[in-house]
Amino acid sequence: MKTIFEKNKNLNSKPFFCGEIEFNNRITPLNLPNTTELEVMRHYKELSDRNFCIEKGFYPLGSCTMKYNPRVNEVVARYEDFLNLHPMQNDLDCQGALELMYDLEQALKIITGMDAITLQPCAGAHGEFCAMNIVKKYFENDKKRKKVIIPDNAHGTNPMSAKMNGFECVEIKSDEQGGVDFDELKNLIKNNGDEIAAIMMTNPNTLGLFDENILKISELLHQNGSLLYYDGANLNAIMGHTNPRLMGFDIVHLNLHKTFSTPHGGGGPGAGPVGVTKELEKFLPIPRVEFSGERYFRNYQKPYTIGKVSTFCGNFSVFVRAYAYILSMGNNLKNASTDAVLAANYIKEKLKKYFKLPYNRSCMHEFVLSGDIQKEKGVSTLMMAKRLMDSNCHPPTVYFPLIVHEAMMIEPCESETKEVLDNFIQTMIDIANEAEKDPQKFEQYPLSTPVLKADETLAARHLNTKYEFNN
Repeated sequence: MKTIFEKNKNLNSKPFFCGEIEFNNRITPLNLPNTTELEVMRHYKELSDRNFCIEKGFYPLGSCTMKYNPRVNEVVARYEDFLNLHPMQNDLDCQGALELMYDLEQALKIITGMDAITLQPCAGAHGEFCAMNIVKKYFENDKKRKKVIIPDNAHGTNPMSAKMNGFECVEIKSDEQGGVDFDELKNLIKNNGDEIAAIMMTNPNTLGLFDENILKISELLHQNGSLLYYDGANLNAIMGHTNPRLMGFDIVHLNLHKTFSTPHGGGGPGAGPVGVTKELEKFLPIPRVEFSGERYFRNYQKPYTIGKVSTFCGNFSVFVRAYAYILSMGNNLKNASTDAVLAANYIKEKLKKYFKLPYNRSCMHEFVLSGDIQKEKGVSTLMMAKRLMDSNCHPPTVYFPLIVHEAMMIEPCESETKEVLDNFIQTMIDIANEAEKDPQKFEQYPLSTPVLKADETLAARHLNTKYEFNN
């Protein structure tokens, strides 16, 4: 496929920029493509067709919750009165938008059990950073609490969010059941308790397993004066069944673009709201959206706040989509989690005869297989992932979590029918059988994708992101 620059027709049309604009700092003229509108439309349509999306096929990308995004969300987000709002408009001129944000916060408070919510963070990692900044603020006068406990199966952004806020990360191992090793945790608290600010946990964790010691963990940390942070990336497993507050967490971030069905991938847009208990509410970012009984307004008068984490109030269009999803689902949010857990367990039980299952117990919304059996035949997890790409299926998350060798993290979501799940199961069984009988075939995959077998090592070592114009 040619780039839009290579499709340049050199037509004698008006320049893209009018002559009144001066580019004083440019040495060379702008080299912009010049072609017909029809060619431009065809170009971007072809790019779109080459992309894989949930509307094309099964997307079991573990820990990413690639559920279907209902079209009604898009319709509502495109309402003219929402589209034409500017974040700097007077509060009286955007009462509807402020009401939507306020009501979305109330809904998220019910779902998480938290006492207060901020919608400002624009991504999950951004929410993590905001949450750990609140932890830092909370311990501002306790100079010894500079350590954060992080399980070995945590998302990679957890340690980075802690480090960026000045904390030292202390890794804790998983036990044989895939949860936090409680005995090791007790020893850590016993020996270094006065230095521990918080623990960062995902529950269910990245293995797709619910940590059954969570109440003992929260009690231990709270007795030590430490906080519990909840990574909400896997909230799709528990809605309506339990919530972070019931588990003992003090602070939580959510991914609206995962759990509440807004489009994501490719860098955005996203939304990573943060919820806190009453004790931490005063530290939330400003402005806070509040209701006086007569009108909604943005309140900047919060003396203990950590300040702003976004220029304005966050990605508003994502709020609209998520709120539309929550309203349309209502109490059926609980069913969404039930179906997601059922789908994951169904696939797991069908595939555990053909792949190694590191933790043979009931999973939540996702589970992790190991490709060790196939690796012994010379077929790596990466090879199997590329084979899946020829089957109208996006590969699962591979080589994560790091504690599972040749890992494949599979998250089917609640959106899919049994027929889709069965097709995926059969494809995976076919791959396992092919790896057993003819492992050499995996050297050639994929065969049907826009980009065929690539040399990842060469690409990583000699990354070239600059387009060279052929004059």
